[in-house]
Amino acid sequence: MESKKTKLHTKCFMIIAFLAGSLLSFLTGCDNGARLSPAAEIKLLKQEKTQLQNQIEQFKSENEQVKKQLQVLSGLPSEAGVENLYQLQKIKLTRYTGFYDKDDDGKKEKLIVYIQPIDEEGDIVKATGAVDVQLWDLNRDSGEALLGQWRVEPDELKKSWFATLVIINYRLMFDVADIIEELQEPLTVKVTFTDYMSGKVFTEQKVIKP
Repeated sequence: MESKKTKLHTKCFMIIAFLAGSLLSFLTGCDNGARLSPAAEIKLLKQEKTQLQNQIEQFKSENEQVKKQLQVLSGLPSEAGVENLYQLQKIKLTRYTGFYDKDDDGKKEKLIVYIQPIDEEGDIVKATGAVDVQLWDLNRDSGEALLGQWRVEPDELKKSWFATLVIINYRLMFDVADIIEELQEPLTVKVTFTDYMSGKVFTEQKVIKP
């Protein structure tokens, strides 16, 4: 939080320096060419001053917000650190992960991946992070084994949270119509989950049979 506060002061100083430099350059240019009338110069200075005041007020507001956040954080007990919100231990791909025929045309054109982030208590948690999904055919040569890959960013991931009385997980859906013409042999789904709370990376894979 202190670093954010320092950045606000630095940004404010840079803007002041920029506006002062711009004004100096303008006035210097006027000395070398046509000069503004006194009234025009006063008007210009007032405009510059107004812009500068607006910028300073904005940074004051942001600075006050940072101070309030620091006050809240400083009042928290020591045991309420971020690392204690949850501690992700692993991810699990549920048995529902597989290929599906969404339009009943006899072709499985969708890959649906069900991911459960699990904490140290064995509970499923809505962990924040990014997910990389890869689809492999391990029976092919190494240069052709990777059939497809996708990345799901945090903003998109949180929208895919799916909870019912029976199951709780992230549900991700990918179009594989152009990748798989017919599922004739086992394929492997590999998932990499980057937990943004701890920075840890978890991987899991599942073989999907025809």
